[in-house]
Amino acid sequence: MSRTPSPEPPPLAAGANVAPGYEVLAHLCRTGWLDLYDAWSQERECRCVVKVLRPARRGERRLRERLLQEGHWLQTFTHPHLVRAYESGETPEPYVVLETLTGATLAHLLDRRRRRLATDDLTLLGLHLCSVLHYLHGQGLLHLDIKPSNIVVGCRRAMVLDLSIARPPGSASPGIGSFCYLAPEQARGGTLTPATDVWGLGSTLYEAATGDVPFDVPLDDTETDRYPQLDERAPSVSTRRRLPHTLTAAIDSCLAPEPGDRPSMAQVTAALEGLLPYGRRGPPVDASPTIMNHSPGSLRTTRHQTRVTEHELPVTSHQLPVTNYQSPDTVRRVPGASDASDPASSGRHRCLLTQLRLR
Repeated sequence: MSRTPSPEPPPLAAGANVAPGYEVLAHLCRTGWLDLYDAWSQERECRCVVKVLRPARRGERRLRERLLQEGHWLQTFTHPHLVRAYESGETPEPYVVLETLTGATLAHLLDRRRRRLATDDLTLLGLHLCSVLHYLHGQGLLHLDIKPSNIVVGCRRAMVLDLSIARPPGSASPGIGSFCYLAPEQARGGTLTPATDVWGLGSTLYEAATGDVPFDVPLDDTETDRYPQLDERAPSVSTRRRLPHTLTAAIDSCLAPEPGDRPSMAQVTAALEGLLPYGRRGPPVDASPTIMNHSPGSLRTTRHQTRVTEHELPVTSHQLPVTNYQSPDTVRRVPGASDASDPASSGRHRCLLTQLRLR
């Protein structure tokens, strides 16, 4: 006689303690294996995001180790385009405390925006992603899940989230990652290398440029194991958007079916850098003793001190939502929903990343 499983407890209510010293303000979302909470840190006197295993999955040792490993990495790594972890712990249940990012996921912005990203925005986005992926690869780690829902735009930069499936280069089983963003070697299973993240970078820029993922499967398709990227090459971004040749070639080359045919992260960076008038480092700024030595006088800003360089993303006056760290497995878009003209060629269009304004 089969026994009906007991229902899973609901998420914690506001006012409860999700971890020692962290009070729940609100439940953000429940994923396949996690509960995420907007919480208040009593030690830091600030808001933060706490990730814990959902009650039904707490007995799975592999998931406990996966969450704690992500927390360890994010506490150890320091990069301006990677979310930080404040701490992690194992009692009463494994948890990771992350900084709260003021902004919106790139997926959210692309869904809300009626016009496509301008060329400069795509270039800046690509350079920010190249920067953080270069750093992770230098730490001996592949991200393996670069996609718009894992990128938050705000506070002058694009920030990458979620190292939950990150791992060192090497062999892996099929299907690790998000369906529409899997490199062919991720889909079929095999050896994963930095070239796998180059594919994720290319698919993200492709979607940011066109509004469509390079490969998609209809919602009513029952063949869930069918990966079109194993059978065909992604259509050139030029078939859906007019972009500078260098940018088109960079995105298309990232989506080459064979890992050996994709450019290195350094080559992608060099191609994108050539599209900016001052390169990725931006124009020189006026030297100021009050800035260089961080003296109290540096708090008094002048006009030339507050100028933002070309490679930074200015803070917007538009209030963006605080990210909820939701990371859906797939993002499906409607082809043809974007503006047909190239925003880079018209002053009527405003940049998304440089203005951070929803249309």
